[in-house]
Amino acid sequence: MKHEDKGSFRDKHPGVTADPEIAEALRNASEKGAISCAAATRLADFLRKDMATIGMHLDLLNIQLTRCQLGLFGYPQGRIVNAAIAAPPDIERAIRAALRDGRLPCLDSWEIARRFDVPKMEVAAACEALKIKVKPCQLGAF
Repeated sequence: MKHEDKGSFRDKHPGVTADPEIAEALRNASEKGAISCAAATRLADFLRKDMATIGMHLDLLNIQLTRCQLGLFGYPQGRIVNAAIAAPPDIERAIRAALRDGRLPCLDSWEIARRFDVPKMEVAAACEALKIKVKPCQLGAF
């Protein structure tokens, strides 16, 4: 959901109501109607809920997701990831092997970062250099 649509996130899930436990935890963790990707991820782990469920609840509660761990959105200046000069060959191979419909799912980008012991943003920078979009977001932001 784009910034100009802020406030209508819940419209993505007609007829769905929020789980009270998840809703309370998200309200407590959010500040001024927003929560960072990292905080939402920690909350998913703490509550033992999948990221998609947390993302749906963010929508239902109209809580904005900020500071994407891949640097793709949610920063005051917009996206902060810059294209790498060149993608390391081993990371490029892993990215290309994980593509679905020409895109790299966010979950796979995290797995590649873990596998190669590099920051998540380094995988995003490699994707930028390769002109590969990261999609879908684990939390449903894109």
